Amino acid sequence: QLQLVESGGGLVQPGGSLRLTCAASGFTLGDYAIGWFRQAPGKEREGVLCISSSGGSENYADSVKGRFTISRDNAKNTVYLQMNSLELEDTGVYYCAVETYSLCSAHVKYWGKGTLVTVSS
Repeated sequence: QLQLVESGGGLVQPGGSLRLTCAASGFTLGDYAIGWFRQAPGKEREGVLCISSSGGSENYADSVKGRFTISRDNAKNTVYLQMNSLELEDTGVYYCAVETYSLCSAHVKYWGKGTLVTVSS
């Protein structure tokens, strides 16, 4: 019954935008911080952005500052990642994750299965 599902990935040109959605069911998403992480081919997984249960955000990667925005709608059990001015280096599988605490820590309790974002001309 517990599910965490990402959607919204796809192919986009450099400079374009995508909005990723993380939809939860079977538990209350609003009790936890939610992080977005990504993994490029041949590289280790890295944190991107996190949002606390109260709505405060934290940048895990300086490379996305000013371009990506995280938000949440606890009533809908959903978190969003708005990605603007996409660059080739943003290509990778993007995962949302339930973190262990209400504040951002990068310690993950539960992972989604990921959605692929490909930035290419």
